[in-house]
Amino acid sequence: MKNEKIELLSPAGDLERLKVTLLYGADAVYIGGKEFSLRANATNFSVDEIKEACNFAHSIGKRVYLTVNIVFHNEDVGEIYQYLSAVSKCGIDAIIASDPFVIAYVVKNFPHIEAHVSTQNSTCNYETVRFFKQEGVKRVVVARELSKEEIKEIIDKTKMDIEVFIHGAVCTFYSGRCALSNYVTNRDSNRGGCSQVCRFALDKSGEQHKFTMATKDLNLASHIAELIEIGVKSLKVEGRMRSIYYLATVISSYRKLIDSYYAGTLNDTFIDKQNKILGRVANRETSTHYFDHVADYRDQYYTGRQELSNQDYLTLIIDYNQKTNEITMIERNYFSIGDEVEIFTPNGDVYSLIVDNLRNHDYQEIDVARHPDEVLFMYFKGKIVPYSMMRKKV
Repeated sequence: MKNEKIELLSPAGDLERLKVTLLYGADAVYIGGKEFSLRANATNFSVDEIKEACNFAHSIGKRVYLTVNIVFHNEDVGEIYQYLSAVSKCGIDAIIASDPFVIAYVVKNFPHIEAHVSTQNSTCNYETVRFFKQEGVKRVVVARELSKEEIKEIIDKTKMDIEVFIHGAVCTFYSGRCALSNYVTNRDSNRGGCSQVCRFALDKSGEQHKFTMATKDLNLASHIAELIEIGVKSLKVEGRMRSIYYLATVISSYRKLIDSYYAGTLNDTFIDKQNKILGRVANRETSTHYFDHVADYRDQYYTGRQELSNQDYLTLIIDYNQKTNEITMIERNYFSIGDEVEIFTPNGDVYSLIVDNLRNHDYQEIDVARHPDEVLFMYFKGKIVPYSMMRKKV
């Protein structure tokens, strides 16, 4: 067991997601700016919003990492130096990059900001990690194609801070280095424009079923203890474009798994419970991929796959009156009187209940909530704080 608690690192595609995921237990977030980020389709952060994000995170003792991890072409280089100078004054704690010239520039010119090597660099061996350590890099996000044994060997031989992806989408190709999007849709996946061609359902000559090459999502919830014990520094969740409900649920579960490990209470029953919660919030099957076996066809979708979103997310709670015990919430999905539900909160509390009262935006009693985005009211006594959420009972 390590003395320093492992970091839980969450994505955030905008300010609301950043606040939610930090409140639900992330130790740090990684975000993208309007430029030079691999998630160009996310809302992303202006320079002023990056500063606001850092101020909020630091006010509650959390950290912010900024991705500058596209594959740079000549035309991209011109404005990067001015951009790095601007964001360096915002309070960011680290810059995540894959291009060597960006990494070297950050190390040389901004010693108050850590340089982290992005997974886009596809770092798979300890000699590469040693090289980056000598260059002044603080952390390496290793390729997702590594086994537990390979990760451990890198840590043992380099004593470097290593970050590992533990949950979310996995690229069909090597750590995101894909050109299919370029060829099929003229969108460069390595410069922020990935169109997820690998998830397209393609015609297969002479066959009734469509063909895909999509990879199942990653889930290492059952391996948290191993990751901590081999010395991993940070556990990273994928998903800057995911919803606040997804982020709140995933981060909350991993927060509880990590805390349970350090408290000495982590067991199979608790892991199974969190895996059940994680399984309900995802719309794809999951795998451990390379971490504990040689990845093969079982980790891929080929034909007949389904990605069905459920309607577990019922309401976002925006206010709670402690004097009257009344919740104000915004409806997200259909539910009714008599339904078994759970309210889960940023402070880790989970309340199970049967809905026995409900009022609409006109404060009229109703039996059914059937209008997404409608403001609703409900009486309930508990430690409810803003950004608590209500879901179907898991």
